[in-house]
Amino acid sequence: MSTDERWCAMELAAPGRPLQQVWRERLPQPAAGQVRLRVAACGVCRTDLHLVDGDLAHPCHPVVPGHEIVGRVDAIGEGVLDLTIGDRVGVPWLGWTCGACSHCRAGRENLCDRARFTGWQIDGGYAQLAVADARYVFKLPDRYADEEAAPLLCAGLIGYRAYAMAGPDAQRIGLYGFGAAAHLIAQVAVAQGREVHAFTRTGDHTAQALARSLGAAWAGSSDDAPPAELDAALLFAPVGALVPKALRAVRKGGTVVCAGIHMSDIPSFPYAWLWGERRIVSVANLTRQDGLDFLRIAAEVPLQVHAHRYPLACANEALEDLRHGRFGGAAVLVT
Repeated sequence: MSTDERWCAMELAAPGRPLQQVWRERLPQPAAGQVRLRVAACGVCRTDLHLVDGDLAHPCHPVVPGHEIVGRVDAIGEGVLDLTIGDRVGVPWLGWTCGACSHCRAGRENLCDRARFTGWQIDGGYAQLAVADARYVFKLPDRYADEEAAPLLCAGLIGYRAYAMAGPDAQRIGLYGFGAAAHLIAQVAVAQGREVHAFTRTGDHTAQALARSLGAAWAGSSDDAPPAELDAALLFAPVGALVPKALRAVRKGGTVVCAGIHMSDIPSFPYAWLWGERRIVSVANLTRQDGLDFLRIAAEVPLQVHAHRYPLACANEALEDLRHGRFGGAAVLVT
């Protein structure tokens, strides 16, 4: 790509508006500690919908969404020593942290108060080019094509953090909202010998069939009670009303993990549903160690990634299809 070549991005000017295709005249130059990527694919995440809909505060300037980026290193800034031109890498949601606060020093950079996020405060991967902090760039397993690797960068990573928070003793796990994250984590859980119960929208027989095909022991509606008490429930649907339902489904001492960055209000419920040392916890972003751990598993376990491809220019269509649950698995923009 020559220095004077125009490049395309899908840009959000303000919440509630459709993304606009824009052509930029100058190539972004990586600063010290950064790399530039030629984007091959970018996953479409529900967090992107929250940004478009205004559930996340808009950064007050046009922004390029997308935080499940797969691309090739195209330029390298000063001080980057572990990446070379042409490396295939991925960029996740957490895009920058201060490295100095108590959370960062403790290896919990996911809680950094100064953190900046890909596709929100930092231009993301709904574009032909992206610039990323090299600290938050991961080399990807060779076994996955670009469109298969993209969902691993958020659906996989955030899903894995939620899965890990359930604890090693959670052998019977419920997954509420069987989309991009759940269809990956279900396979990890089954490969590790755990029993998976999948909860979907009422009447979503396609998602239920997908769950069974991936090894789920049971699949049904989120309104249904599972056939046995759960040790843990992971909520990937941003629906607060699922929290009391999940609490009723887990055993004493069980855990309900809320895995989304945004959720509708949780309705009131009797204390008796929480009693018995049941816990409600939330997932906030990811750590670099989560990335290393999950991608190591993904290299060993041949995950079936159900990716629905869209051209970059069709980003608005992909977002609407995600909003209305028109596919199982994950949507991916390809450039």
